[in-house]
Amino acid sequence: MNLKELSQMLGLSQTTISRALNGYPEVNKETRERVLQAARETGYRPNRAAQRLATGKAGSIGLIMPISPDHSSDMHFAEFQSGLAEASIVHDFHFVIMPSRAEDEEQAIRWLVASGSVDGYYLAYVRDRDPRITMAKSLSLPFIVHGRSFGLELDYPFLDVDNEGAFYDATRFLLQLGHQRFALLNGPSDLDFAHRRRLGTEKALAEKGLLLDPRHTRHSFMGDEQGYRGMKEILASADRPTAVLCASTVLALGAVRAMNEVGLKLGTDISLIAHDDELPLLKPENFSIPLTTTRSSLRAAGKRIGERLIAMINQSEPAAPEQELWKVELVVRASTGPAPT
Repeated sequence: MNLKELSQMLGLSQTTISRALNGYPEVNKETRERVLQAARETGYRPNRAAQRLATGKAGSIGLIMPISPDHSSDMHFAEFQSGLAEASIVHDFHFVIMPSRAEDEEQAIRWLVASGSVDGYYLAYVRDRDPRITMAKSLSLPFIVHGRSFGLELDYPFLDVDNEGAFYDATRFLLQLGHQRFALLNGPSDLDFAHRRRLGTEKALAEKGLLLDPRHTRHSFMGDEQGYRGMKEILASADRPTAVLCASTVLALGAVRAMNEVGLKLGTDISLIAHDDELPLLKPENFSIPLTTTRSSLRAAGKRIGERLIAMINQSEPAAPEQELWKVELVVRASTGPAPT
């Protein structure tokens, strides 16, 4: 079915149908839903080239994918993308993915914006004082940040998890169980979320007059092997910790493997709390000893960012909150217990 036939079937002008499909605010909600329902039932899809000429919009969201020889595939990134895809399918948006070396990301964003192939984009893997945010504010297209950048004024649209609060609460919980020697298996040190998780841990410890031992702190890519190696090194020390905080269930998977190798019983000899991004293939309740976690869904974050970015592009809804900070839930399971005597 083409646009003319859909117009005749619904008794609406082709312009009204086009505007309804593209989310223009002057089309009322009832008409928009009627058009969308008819398009679904008939299998109608607008011609992208014609749509772009008529609206000046590409119908696409842009993202930069960092690539390097030592960059492993990241299931956290994939889970976030799944949520973004959910929002994109509903609104009939495409992805335009531009691979880039980390040192070339700013230029890659400029090229993406200048190409005219996207209507908006999002920034991920945010770093302290991230120069991409300052640059994005100077460009013409809508953008949103997944995370925040420590050291920059919060004058840009973002969605972030309260990483500092999450690890502050997790550390306080372990302190209440009597633990005093802590380890932290964290994400890369230059990423903002890892910085804030370390701050939350240090803040809770400082309230009890304790310090986070740098010998028991690791920053790495959040993979199983990195968790295993980091935990193995930490457990080899004479004053090994009784409590461990992991920035991901993937890191925790490797950490638990290292603990099992030296015969430590999780929840009795040593306690562990991991951040749970609700990865479908690695559920904390399915570990041999279920993990206590701080929980926040990456897929839900991706979906919300997609919805907000598309609304910014279409200007089809009242302005969403420009800045969102999601609280994190502490879910207590069997991997935490009183400090061993």
